[in-house]
Amino acid sequence: MDIGTVLGLVIAIVAVLLSIVLGGGNPASLINVPSILVVFGGTGGAIILSFPLARALKLHTVVLKSVFGTTGNPVATIKDMVQYAEIARREGILALESMIPDMKEPFIVRGVKMAVDGTDPELIRTIMETELEAMMDRHADGKKILDTIARYAPAFGMIGTLMGLIFMLNNMDDPSAIGPGMAVALITTMYGALIANLFANPVGDKLAAKDAEEVLVKTIVIAGVMSIQSGDNPRVVEAKLLTYLPPAMRELVTDEQAQAA
Repeated sequence: MDIGTVLGLVIAIVAVLLSIVLGGGNPASLINVPSILVVFGGTGGAIILSFPLARALKLHTVVLKSVFGTTGNPVATIKDMVQYAEIARREGILALESMIPDMKEPFIVRGVKMAVDGTDPELIRTIMETELEAMMDRHADGKKILDTIARYAPAFGMIGTLMGLIFMLNNMDDPSAIGPGMAVALITTMYGALIANLFANPVGDKLAAKDAEEVLVKTIVIAGVMSIQSGDNPRVVEAKLLTYLPPAMRELVTDEQAQAA
């Protein structure tokens, strides 16, 4: 579980509620059924209209990936690839076949299997890069739904506000109704802003960050498999793969190696 996603959402919600209470407001006064119908119903309808129904109904799975999705550890991946390179260098690449059952990452398994089978290196690279691109496209499709929600929710909030203002202007003969009417009209704008900035945009950004992390890990795997198949020295394999990491993470790997030595 990604604690940061849950913690950030809780902090944002608590901050909004506390600001309402400390400002002397009543959270219950912000609940308005017609406004909820306009913003939530309108946004939901727009999403169904914008995307195939099957994709729109899978929104919950996209959101859950921001909390429960795993991306892999690039440092651990590099260590594994170096270990496989050492075995291939010492015992031959066919020796990696016995290690396949212990490999936890399916992407590594597919690459190693092709390398063990003697598949042409360029074909291996093409297949693995195509799979990587397909994964990126799937992630982009999921994030696109959240981006669309972030775009439509404030728009429907504004529509609800305009509707409220129209109804309020129709009752100008009753001055006592102007204030409450204005308050209700503005609630819809608040709903739209909260959906966009408390949910859709942050979750979409978290998914983008997770996608970048997963792309990094899989890119390291591709480079590692290609290097192993070409028979590179394990130190060369490690040097190649470390170039994908920022300096601080490279130092973490070298420090652990120094301590182990």
